[in-house]
This record gives sequence, structure tokens and C-alpha cells, in this order.
Amino acid sequence: MSNTSRRENEAIAEHEVEDDETDEWDQRIFSTGCSNEQFKMNDCYFEKRDWRACKDETQQVRAATTSAATSSPTQPASPTQTIQLSGEEAVRTDDLTSGLGDKPIVLDEQARQVDWARSFHGLSSEAFSKESAEALLAPIGLDDIEVKPDGIVYLPEIKYRRILNKAFGPGAWGLAPRGETIVTAKAVTREYALVALGRLVSVARGEQDYFSPEGIPTAVEGCKSNALMRCCKDLGVASELWDPRFIRKFIAEHAKEVWVEHQQTQKRRRIWMRKDDHVKYPFKMYTPPTQGSSRSNNAKY
Repeated sequence: MSNTSRRENEAIAEHEVEDDETDEWDQRIFSTGCSNEQFKMNDCYFEKRDWRACKDETQQVRAATTSAATSSPTQPASPTQTIQLSGEEAVRTDDLTSGLGDKPIVLDEQARQVDWARSFHGLSSEAFSKESAEALLAPIGLDDIEVKPDGIVYLPEIKYRRILNKAFGPGAWGLAPRGETIVTAKAVTREYALVALGRLVSVARGEQDYFSPEGIPTAVEGCKSNALMRCCKDLGVASELWDPRFIRKFIAEHAKEVWVEHQQTQKRRRIWMRKDDHVKYPFKMYTPPTQGSSRSNNAKY
């Protein structure tokens, strides 16, 4: 056999091997476990050129995809993703009720850094310094306490950060996420760990309501601040605000309940506020008629 014919035979054999290899797209289809249904749907479309005429095949693909996702023991489908067939390809869509896809990075077991997404390193290993303890346990100034319209007293989140900065110094503490952000129909929630001086201090889950999808980013930030407030309870920061006796005394001495009227809807209701505060827009003070004046007005008629 000549060298030329031998090279031709080798080229033909190599070409046949390449033809037998599965391309990347087919590999993806085979990995879903529903390749037969997928090929049937593709054949239907190429034959009829109309997805409306392939409804049965499309439904079979959806059913097979769901079955494969729930029965696979090695690679369970993520609950945050669903499959929707639109046009000529499958489109992945995210369901925010399961998360924003911001799971913390999981470090290798041999990594030198502490994996705060899982670790409890330094928890209760020793007390903080006397100076730090004094800054954390200092009584809250009465001028720092705010009152919500429903009567709940609270400390603004920025003041928790100021206390931590005073106790440990800027950069010596932080919040480490320990899970993915979960977005429900009305609220955002996520778990955080408070770390100070390289030690885990506390773990708490924050939450924040929102009223429209555009408000989700702001709600995510509010969720973080809510988790910080809850973590600070373990350090004794603003512990007075969790004491029922202190709350009742503060409300009696520094808060008042007033009638207000919405300037646009004219709806009236009662709200709580500090005695040294004033009603803010869109509300205005409203003075309900006294019982005596209403009787006199009725007498006129």
C-alpha cells in the first residue's frame, strides 16, 4: 500500500471518529434525561414549522424535565429555577422566592481563611476588653430613641454601627452572610453572622418588607440592618429597648398619641410620636370635635 493511500485511509478513519462524537449541544440534551422527548419535539417543529401544532410534544418535554429534576439523586434541580419552552429553545427563569443567586462562597477545607458562612470560630472564647464592654453596654441616650406610628420604640440602625465602631474600631467588625437572600411575595430575608475582632459574635436572620419589585434592593439593605440589630442583642447593645418596663416608662414620659389627617385622602387615624416631635407630611394634626360641641351643633339643626 502506498503512503498516499495509507494517509487517505487514516484521514477517512479520523473523520468517521469525529462524526461519532457527540457535540456539546447534544451532550446537554442527553444530560437532562429527556432526550427522546426533546428530539420528538424538534422533529415535530421541523416538520410542521408551527409550535402550536406541537403542543403534545411540548407537554411531554415539560413532564419529562420535571420528572428528571425531582428523581435525580446526584444532581437535584435547584428550586430557584424552572424550565419554560418558548420559541426554539428552553429558557431558564429565576424564582425570587427561593433566592437572588447570591449564596456565600464556600471555601475549601484546607483554606487558611475562616469560612464565616459555616464556621463558629471564636464564639465565646473570651470576653472583650473592658473598654469595648463599656462602649457596648453604655445606656442609650433618650434623645436617640425613636417612636414608630404604632408605638414601637427603636434605635436607628446607624447608631448601632456607631456603637460598634466605638467599641471595636472601624474595620474591626462586620456582617458575613450565611445564606442566600430569599425574596417572598412581600418580604426579603437573609441570615447574617456578626464578626468582631476575628471572632463570631452572633447569628441572626434579618427581614424587611417591600411593596413593589423596584423596592427589592432597598429592602435587601434594610434586611441587613435588621439582622445587625438582632445580632447586637447578644452584645447587650440597646438592651433597654427589649425591656418591657423600660418601654412602658419611656412611652409614658416621652411619647404621645395624637389624631392626624392625611392631607390627600382626608383619612384620619391615631398615631404615636415623641412629645418633642411634630407631625410630618403627608399628615397634619387633626382635632376631633368634643362631645359637647357635637351636641351643640346638632341642637342648631
